[in-house]
Amino acid sequence: MRLATVSTPTGTTAAVQDGEDWRALPARDLSAAFADGSWAAAPGAVVPGAVPVLPLPRPGKVVCCGLNYGEHIRETGRELPAHPTLFAKFADTLTGPTDDLRLDASAQWDWEAELAVVVGTPLHRADRAAARAAIGGWTVANDLSARDWQRRTLQWFQGKAWDATTPLGPVVVTPDEVDPFAGLAVSCRIDGVEVQRDSTATLVFDAADLLAYVSTFTVLRPGDLVLTGTPGGVGMARDPQRWLADGELLETEVEGIGTLRNTIRLTQEESSWTPATTA
Repeated sequence: MRLATVSTPTGTTAAVQDGEDWRALPARDLSAAFADGSWAAAPGAVVPGAVPVLPLPRPGKVVCCGLNYGEHIRETGRELPAHPTLFAKFADTLTGPTDDLRLDASAQWDWEAELAVVVGTPLHRADRAAARAAIGGWTVANDLSARDWQRRTLQWFQGKAWDATTPLGPVVVTPDEVDPFAGLAVSCRIDGVEVQRDSTATLVFDAADLLAYVSTFTVLRPGDLVLTGTPGGVGMARDPQRWLADGELLETEVEGIGTLRNTIRLTQEESSWTPATTA
């Protein structure tokens, strides 16, 4: 199945694709549908003029894996990791599949195309088989990163958690339709020029590994998200380095799932924070 949260004249609804149409599910969005299991309910009426928007607006947890494709690890000058490199985001970082990305013009913005996993059933201290069985679906994400902020300290969080900078969608595809374990192409384009491409078959830690590992220390619940990492080709690793520019079209695609299309809008934001002075 191909699931989405779609816009309606009165708000949004969870929906399932039926040919060219979207049919309503009994939930306002996919966050609610995964939480109460209604994503699997019998579809209702066709939603006229339905347009997919942010599919999961309220995940309880957004866990991300860095350094998970060999080429990307090598371009950062690191060794292959023995354990996943994890960091977290908030739900506020997410935005829709065609939304403009309004970014602080003072920061160095980079792209990171990713496959994202949607948790379908609760997981706690799961083994690999249980983790794989708990996958509810797959979607597309781009973990935009403010590299200068990311490099301020050893912790990546401040470069990764800016509001409305992680586009997600356009749909959630259930595991019976696509198989990233066998390999799906993940790619990123800027104004039509490809800057990233790799296969999910080359992940160091695949989705089952990641869900099992994360569930060792925190419960994962339906509708939670795990981003699986980005291929090589990021702007930070180029010579010269290359950052996203105002007006550019950022396209993020995962084979068999869909494509995000987001326009970059750089804005001048005044920060009120200044470092404390020391005596």
